[in-house]
Amino acid sequence: MLKSNIDRSTGFERRFENAGSVVYENAEQASKAVAKEIADLIKVKQAQKQPCILGLATGSTPKGLYAELVRLHKEEGLSFKNVVSFNLDEYYPMEPDSIHSYVRFMKELLFDQVDILPENCHIPDGTLSKEAIASYCDQYESKIKAIGGIDLQILGIGGNGHIGFNESGSLKNSKTRLVALDHITRVAASGDFGGLDRTPRTAITLGVKRIMEAKRVILMAWGERKADIIKSSVEGEVTNQVPASYLQEHNNATFVLDQAAASRLTRIETPWLVEKVTWTDKLTRKAVLGLALKIDKPILMLTDADYIENGMSDLLADSGPAYDINIKIFNSLQHTITGWPGGKPNADDSNRPERAEPAKKRVLIFSPHPDDDIISMGGTFKRLQEQGHEVHVGYQTSGNIAVADDEALRFAHFVCDYNEKFGIENKKANTIYKKALKFLQNKKDSEIDSPEVRHIKGLIRKGEARATCHFVGVPDSQIHYMELPFYETGTIEKKPIGEEDIQITMDLIEKIKPHQIYAAGDLADPHGTHKVCLDAVFEAMKRLKPKEFMDDCWLWLYRGAWQEWGVEDIEMAVPMGPDQVLEKRKGIFKHQSQKDGVVFQGSDSREFWQRAEDRNKETADLYDQLGMARYAAMEAFVRYRY
Repeated sequence: MLKSNIDRSTGFERRFENAGSVVYENAEQASKAVAKEIADLIKVKQAQKQPCILGLATGSTPKGLYAELVRLHKEEGLSFKNVVSFNLDEYYPMEPDSIHSYVRFMKELLFDQVDILPENCHIPDGTLSKEAIASYCDQYESKIKAIGGIDLQILGIGGNGHIGFNESGSLKNSKTRLVALDHITRVAASGDFGGLDRTPRTAITLGVKRIMEAKRVILMAWGERKADIIKSSVEGEVTNQVPASYLQEHNNATFVLDQAAASRLTRIETPWLVEKVTWTDKLTRKAVLGLALKIDKPILMLTDADYIENGMSDLLADSGPAYDINIKIFNSLQHTITGWPGGKPNADDSNRPERAEPAKKRVLIFSPHPDDDIISMGGTFKRLQEQGHEVHVGYQTSGNIAVADDEALRFAHFVCDYNEKFGIENKKANTIYKKALKFLQNKKDSEIDSPEVRHIKGLIRKGEARATCHFVGVPDSQIHYMELPFYETGTIEKKPIGEEDIQITMDLIEKIKPHQIYAAGDLADPHGTHKVCLDAVFEAMKRLKPKEFMDDCWLWLYRGAWQEWGVEDIEMAVPMGPDQVLEKRKGIFKHQSQKDGVVFQGSDSREFWQRAEDRNKETADLYDQLGMARYAAMEAFVRYRY
């Protein structure tokens, strides 16, 4: 058997982890490591003149893997002629040319870009009659068995622990079959389909039994949203409620993770329980705050016994007694709280998160979508404006794909009716809206939005963003629609960050010369737009660093609608009273196209304003629980030192 280049975890962590796991800095590095193992296996099989049988997955997780395999083919000559592939699943019913089809996904991302033989590519058929599915599934399994079984199976993992579409409750001996999709799975996929009502309720999936029979299994997971289920799968009990936990019983399975997905594993979250650690200030803060929250005590109430009973006696020996450690951590957390996010003029700023000078700062808020500014930091946004700072907003993308078709249709009807009633003769405008109307009225599942429809959807979101800025008090001259090119594909799948994206970002920063930049550090965004936008900001600031004005420019990261910073990471917490919470809600309501029927809301059924309020309240509650002053809500930020 080929030795994997991906080493399974050994040593102390095995006391907690029941399956092998390896953690990489990011998804790109992890994907390259998995691609190398696949490439090595393909080459060994070629040398043996044998087929290489791969089990393949779809979804966002393996995209980087497939991109690297394509690169290896095009740049290093890796041939796929001896590869036979079997995909895990397909929605049902599903036409192969649909933009949602896994047939189309695999062709576009892998099959059509390498030299694999078409007859060697197997994907469950979503066009069958229901009566034919059982027989078809038996044949699908028979093909795998006849060729000798799967050599290497690639898996992702769902929020409920599903592998393939083997949902919670699937048995270890389950066969390839038609399954009903869990509500959690459908909600998570609803963004791709433009709403829950359009999302399939069933799918065909390879059974757990065939997955477990694979000679080698690699489960990949990226991002914070997967952290909890990864912990359950790797460290929890084997249960049919978390099908991925079955891999604990596989003799050659590895969980390949990025740092965010691994963040809840014991060896990452509480490393002092696994091995002897060096107690840095950062680690001490994380441990003490975690202890206080775990045993539900304010920081200043922690005792020596609390530390000892929770595996932190080494910290006491290094820095104790508990009283001294408690005071230090209490003060560090207290100093993060400020009602002056732009700095308090004429004040001692030695223990404040922001500088007092200059008293009036130029501030640039980068908003990946047209509503991230108000959703994620609306209270801070308004306070910066009210405290006299020159606040600019850079809307990095149009956000057009998040507008439902019926919203665009209503808008196009309004413009056409208005122009007709008042005899407005603008041929170009009339053509755009009439084309959009015709397209939307005849749109098929296999079609992406036309340029005219994307234009209308972009106008809707641009108008809502302007309304929010006016509500806060920001004039038109300080609103910047960047429309970064990477986003303008009309599909969920975006282009990689390009030179033009970086240059547009650099130009705006250089034009404003800000003292403060706020950017979205929320990498739990389900479609990755936030990450690309953040990468553009990072690269722009890196290139601009030699400029003199950059010496006075601080970068603060906020988080979006999906996740908040861990309390141990927060460096600035801006409190809000009840009235300010309501004001923020009114600002979010300016984005009417995102209300009541959110197109891309991930697996959380709450509307954005509800999520924002709940998250801000939870942050304030944490501070209260830790012994700080009680507030209605808090917005949290981390400073990035570039």
